[in-house]
Amino acid sequence: MKKIIAVVDDEKDLNELMKRYLEKEGYEVRSFYTYSQALKSVDEQSIDLWLLDIMLDEKSGFDLFELIKEKNSNKPVVFISARDQQFDRIIGLEKGSDDYITKPFNMKEVVLRVNNILKRFYKDDKLIVDGYTIDESQRKVFEDQQKIELTNKEYEMLMFFVKHKSTAFSRDDILNVIWGDDYFGSDRVVDDTLRRLRKKMPNLSITTIYGFGYRLG
Repeated sequence: MKKIIAVVDDEKDLNELMKRYLEKEGYEVRSFYTYSQALKSVDEQSIDLWLLDIMLDEKSGFDLFELIKEKNSNKPVVFISARDQQFDRIIGLEKGSDDYITKPFNMKEVVLRVNNILKRFYKDDKLIVDGYTIDESQRKVFEDQQKIELTNKEYEMLMFFVKHKSTAFSRDDILNVIWGDDYFGSDRVVDDTLRRLRKKMPNLSITTIYGFGYRLG
């Protein structure tokens, strides 16, 4: 799902320029040209980031910032200002803004800052491996939105290979990491678990290294 960015700037040409660049980057952009327009959307949960010009028509971006944070305290906000004054920057940072951009600016720099802020705020716990989606936060695996039921050991084995992709491991290595040093059963448990994992996830590119062990990728 695309991240949604709200751009609040009364300079129409600049607003549209930011919109074009951010859309090329893959974002959905909502442009607001007045304080009143933006005010109607301050409580929208769907907006992921606000770019606020300080100098607006009726009130300032600082006023809008207060309302945004009141409604959605966890949403990142970046101030934009044509005034290259330390005073504005200090006020913006004191209020808790996540960045401050001074006009005129390079649009590539704006896009880079937006990318970095969104990555910092919306960490993605999902991994894509051989067409499967792994949600680490929930310990769930999906294929085409269909959940794949894995046992605890199957999931741990999967994540061990994913975290050490392209590295070859012996059966003993895998046994010690997943079952622990105090496990006294047969090392065939590694083969049995992997066999079940391969059956449930046939597209998983785990290679057998005969006489040694296994490798993902």
